[in-house]
Amino acid sequence: MSMPKIECSHIDKCCAASSLLQSIALEETAISHILNAEGEKLQKAISLSCKQEELIEINKSVADMVDKITNLEVVLKSKLDLIKPILDDCDKEPPKPEC
Repeated sequence: MSMPKIECSHIDKCCAASSLLQSIALEETAISHILNAEGEKLQKAISLSCKQEELIEINKSVADMVDKITNLEVVLKSKLDLIKPILDDCDKEPPKPEC
C-alpha cells in the first residue's frame, strides 16, 4: 500500500489549511486501524484461553497503546483548533479550482 499524497498545484492559506485538515483525517484513519488491531489482539488472547497473567499483560499492553493514542488525539484536536479559523474564512471566499 502506497502512502497517500496530498497535493495542491497552487498553495495559498486555504489550500494549506485544507491539506492540514486532510492530514488530520489520514492520521485519524491510521488511529482507527491501530485501535482495531488492539481489539483483535484482545479477542485472540481471550479465544486462546490464555492464562490470567498473560491476559493481564496483554490488557496492560492495550491500555498503554490506548493511552498513547489518547495523547495523540489531544495533539490532533489542537492542530484542528489552530486551522479551523482559517477554514472558516475560506468558506467565505469563492472556491479556487487549483486546490
